[in-house]
Amino acid sequence: MEKKTKKRRGFGFYASIYKKILIQDLKTKMSYRADFIISTFGMILTNVAGFVSFMIIFKNFPSINGWDYHHMLFLYGFSLIALTPVQCFFDNNWNLRFMVRSGDFIKYCFRPINVFFYFISEVFDVKGIGQFIFGVGTLIYAWVHIGIPVTVLVILKLILYIITASLFMISLMNFAAATCFWLQGSGYVMVLMFRFKDYAKYPATIFHGLFKILFTFVIPVAFIAYYPSMGILSPDDVPLLTILSPFIGAAFFYLSYKFWMLGVRKYDFTGS
Repeated sequence: MEKKTKKRRGFGFYASIYKKILIQDLKTKMSYRADFIISTFGMILTNVAGFVSFMIIFKNFPSINGWDYHHMLFLYGFSLIALTPVQCFFDNNWNLRFMVRSGDFIKYCFRPINVFFYFISEVFDVKGIGQFIFGVGTLIYAWVHIGIPVTVLVILKLILYIITASLFMISLMNFAAATCFWLQGSGYVMVLMFRFKDYAKYPATIFHGLFKILFTFVIPVAFIAYYPSMGILSPDDVPLLTILSPFIGAAFFYLSYKFWMLGVRKYDFTGS
């Protein structure tokens, strides 16, 4: 009986639960279609503004530290796609501090499922879809102009490295959100970590000294786009950190999950 229970709590069980929660959340959001359309369009316009800024910069500078317009654009599109999962699937982390402060977080602690899964799965941010669409379009545009070959192996590598890059941003936000279990002003930590994503669209080679160490090993922004994308842009000279990035990303996500769950165990249920 115990083995059967464990089996039901496996991947299939959580996939089924997530599907039901997602459908209900989307039904709720689609009842306000104007909000959905405006939010998606607004996200696309935000990224168009970023695209235009690239055009303006490269009209005056032919390259940035050896990176030309289309390679920089590839990095930009790659980062947008890699940031989509944290935008769509982990957006409820922004609400964690309010739930903890009010004491309403207690409801997640009495369900017979994983607390992290239950909390995160409650919200799906549809605005991320617009970002994903623009990111794919930007990546394809840059891909064609760079002349990267399209093969099954290259596509599989692209998928692997995008997932890898996503794990780093998700982990950063997990760490930042979980600080609310200890800090009153955790909102500032969340905003700060989220702002760091803006540096992901630039190659790590533009940073030097302390900043390079900071954005590689302390706040691993360089792993959100630069190192993973090098597996596609530089297949003949892949950096060691690119090769190791899937393993580092998985370990970083696991540590962020354990930190988040540690906060849950410290939660006193009273709010503050």
